[in-house]
Amino acid sequence: MVDKRFRLVYDTEFFSQIMAIESKFHSLIQRTIEDQLTYEPDVETKNRKLLVRTTTFGARWELRFGNKNHFRVFYSVYADRVEVHVLAVGVKERDRLFISGKETKL
Repeated sequence: MVDKRFRLVYDTEFFSQIMAIESKFHSLIQRTIEDQLTYEPDVETKNRKLLVRTTTFGARWELRFGNKNHFRVFYSVYADRVEVHVLAVGVKERDRLFISGKETKL
C-alpha cells in the first residue's frame, strides 16, 4: 500500500499572517505543517481536530502545536484533489487567538 501524499497549498494571506509571528518560530511552523499535514491531514489526533463550525476564512480543521500549543494553523482538506489548503496561522494566548497580530474570533 502506498501512502497518499497531500500537496500543501498556502493561502496568500498566510504569508502576511506568519510575518506577524516572531521569525525565530517560522521554521518550527513550516516544519510542523509539512510533518503533520502532508500525510493523513484528515485524521483526528491529540493536536489535530475537525472544527465544529467552519471559520470565517473557510477552514474546517485546526492544528495545535508549539510550547503549550501556542500556535494554531487552520486548514481544509480536499481529498478528491489530494490537497490541503493552509488558510491561516495564529498565536493562542490563553483564551485569545491572534492572526496577523489582531485578535480573531472563531
